[in-house]
Amino acid sequence: MEDKIISLRAQQIIDCKCRPAVEVEVRTASGAIGRGAAPTGTSVGMYEAFVLRDGDPSSYKGLSVHKAVDNAVNIIGPALIGMNVFDQRAIDDKMNAMDGTPDKSGLGGNTIYSASIAVFRAAAASRHVPLYEHIAGGNISTVPVPCFNVINGGRYEGLTQSFNEFLIVPYGTDSIDRSIEMAIDVFQKLAEVLTAFLGRKPQTASSYGYAAPSDDPAIVLGLMRQAVDECGHTGKIAFALDCASSEMFDKETKTYLLKGRQVSTDELIAYAKTLTETFDMVFIEDLLDENDWDGYRKAVSELDRTIVIGDDLTVTNLEFLRRAHETRAIDGFVLKPNQVGTITEAMDAYAFAEKHGIIAVPSGRSGGVVDDVVMDFSVGLQVPFQKNGAPRSGERIEKLNFLMRANALSPSCRLHDITPLLKF
Repeated sequence: MEDKIISLRAQQIIDCKCRPAVEVEVRTASGAIGRGAAPTGTSVGMYEAFVLRDGDPSSYKGLSVHKAVDNAVNIIGPALIGMNVFDQRAIDDKMNAMDGTPDKSGLGGNTIYSASIAVFRAAAASRHVPLYEHIAGGNISTVPVPCFNVINGGRYEGLTQSFNEFLIVPYGTDSIDRSIEMAIDVFQKLAEVLTAFLGRKPQTASSYGYAAPSDDPAIVLGLMRQAVDECGHTGKIAFALDCASSEMFDKETKTYLLKGRQVSTDELIAYAKTLTETFDMVFIEDLLDENDWDGYRKAVSELDRTIVIGDDLTVTNLEFLRRAHETRAIDGFVLKPNQVGTITEAMDAYAFAEKHGIIAVPSGRSGGVVDDVVMDFSVGLQVPFQKNGAPRSGERIEKLNFLMRANALSPSCRLHDITPLLKF
């Protein structure tokens, strides 16, 4: 197929946290239009593609992206005009070549990724199919189990919860509608459970879950299990963690903060093992620092009741995924296309993972946008489960509606059965 790109425009928009983002729009000769915007994470790995911002303190406290917009319009646009919108690899390769840096700091990873998404969407629009069908190459048969970040760790007045995300995974059904309903039940019940525990209503955290009520992960998970049990969903909802441990790693002592004290890699792995023996844990993400490859190898061998997943360790990067496979450092990885910066590179990472039995877990970013392309990845690649954030805030709710809509529009579609993957 051929449909040539005839124009590219770009502008600054804002994400769900009111931070500027680049939006790129591509048009083709057939009249197809594709639009893309790069989300931004809060927990950002050191090896992720560079986010180009203006650094002007008088505009959005330095976060504006007018330079990135100019790069899209004046450098990327002229280079892409006349190219076939279906040749995603050639387009992405050309942008990377023009950038000329390993981390996309020349033109900006956010600039290149937004253009890459716009091209991808325009190709699907040219075919008059949803992007997830364009990815799947036809009808889908499953949608992923959504995982909800219901309690958020971090630094609060009076306590620091070193684990970043506490998630619920509503897997005990074959219906996406029922899965989402169960999660919302538990999220709402959790407000009551936390109020009783704290003696006051829980705070809303920066990622829209509830602020952690304790620095002890076992207490937090216990409260979550209480909410699950009180809703009558015992055995149908499991748990997961994103520790984001690079955020709490002390490079000098090579130790991690846990419950108010510094612990070694071995101690943190041992503690995680006790959690997996107490709670049904689907996965643990970023248990260790992004450079602790030896620690990850040990974690995979020690933690036999959960799936060990890398995010900051692997940053959707084929080179890092290959190393992780060769060293048996992970069981799965978080697929965040903006980490690597183009659709092609993200798809190459996924293809390698699928070939080598590494589970891919697509995830949005905390600074998300409503039409996040990660949802099309999740549905089009028919992955087992994905990370969704808390069921609160418009762009997160839209992700849930996206899953229900895709399921309803696809004959014989059902919720992915993840039970063969579970280790508990």
